[in-house]
Amino acid sequence: MRPPSASRPLFAASCAALCAALTGCSAVAVRPPDAPAPSRVMLTPDREAAWESTVSTLHRFGFRTADENKLDGTIETVWVVGSSVGEVWRGDSVGFANRLEDTLQSTRRRVIASVRPVEGEFGPDAYEVTIRVFKEMEDVRGVTANTTGGATFQNRSSLDGELQAVYGQFGPTQWIPLGRDPALENEIIAALGKR
Repeated sequence: MRPPSASRPLFAASCAALCAALTGCSAVAVRPPDAPAPSRVMLTPDREAAWESTVSTLHRFGFRTADENKLDGTIETVWVVGSSVGEVWRGDSVGFANRLEDTLQSTRRRVIASVRPVEGEFGPDAYEVTIRVFKEMEDVRGVTANTTGGATFQNRSSLDGELQAVYGQFGPTQWIPLGRDPALENEIIAALGKR
């Protein structure tokens, strides 16, 4: 049966999405790590206000702090797994292309923020916040054993002391660096600029 001419673009888009879903991670191109310029914004002359504003903005985007070093002026967050297309309330993935990639392939992001004093046209006590977001893609070595049939207990076997039905994957998880995420960096900087 041939689809009507009015729905051909929709039919073509759904076929492309089905092909991308069936091919899995081979449909996602691995980008080499790049080094775009850091995203920066100038904040108030109060260092404590700049620091707290940066931490609260990172929390608003779903990043929890792993390490805060006020002497060095750096804030590092823990890795956050990328949000999927259905998780619209999360702000760690910017744009439909990133959300689709996060849906089809496991990715994670981490933020390193720097709060440092600068001198010049902004006065002697202005503080500059630099945001760098790093992105990685999961590289699963081998086949995972978490299938539906493997996670259920069989009726024909006796129940012994081993109650662990799901064993996990074979081999450790490795991550492939994808470089920086400038779209998320710009979103965080824009949110900091509005504060």
